[in-house]
Amino acid sequence: MIEQLYILPVLLFSVIIHEIANGWTALKLGDPTAKMMGRLTLNPIPHIDLIGSIVVPLFSLMAAGSVFIAWAKPVPVDPRNFAHYKRDDLIVSVAGPVSNLILALACSIIVILLALVTRSVGAWDSPMAEQAMEFLLRMFYGGIYLNIILAVFNLIPVPPLDGSHVLASVLPDSVAAAYTRIGFLGIFLILFLMRVPAFSSAFNGIISGVFAPFRMLIDYFL
Repeated sequence: MIEQLYILPVLLFSVIIHEIANGWTALKLGDPTAKMMGRLTLNPIPHIDLIGSIVVPLFSLMAAGSVFIAWAKPVPVDPRNFAHYKRDDLIVSVAGPVSNLILALACSIIVILLALVTRSVGAWDSPMAEQAMEFLLRMFYGGIYLNIILAVFNLIPVPPLDGSHVLASVLPDSVAAAYTRIGFLGIFLILFLMRVPAFSSAFNGIISGVFAPFRMLIDYFL
């Protein structure tokens, strides 16, 4: 379990960036709610969700030996401030997963640079320096996969995930309103679905497909 702790810093940073991306996009589209609530900050305290940021990651770490998913406290968004309700809500919802894909690309570039530095240096002068470089490589390489998981996970069309807003944007208003009222009860549905072999296989297949070009990028330069 301790060996998996290297992923926790990039996990915390990634879920925070995801929420900031949602809040910043909402601000640009006319809704200042997240800014007024102090959520457009890298300070982790306002973003920490007891269940999603602490309980679920620690439970999965202890039960499975790895952290497969986590989430931060969703940023408050008031769609009534949007000029185009459905369109702008859709854009805000997609911003979070897109930010995770951008982070996956950033992690890929860092992995390439770290690997090139390691290759040029050859043997490190001290075991501590070698261990530090190995830690960074593992953390950022894990960050690629982790951010892809976060992007795909958040696009699952079950409330309160971003994907539910994407689906709601194409539903009739009355149906969308009833659908979104599921709220955080949807988390239990998601956790159940993750235990269904067919769903988890499809989920992992999508992740592998999205991960492929990032791996190809690293292989190209290394």
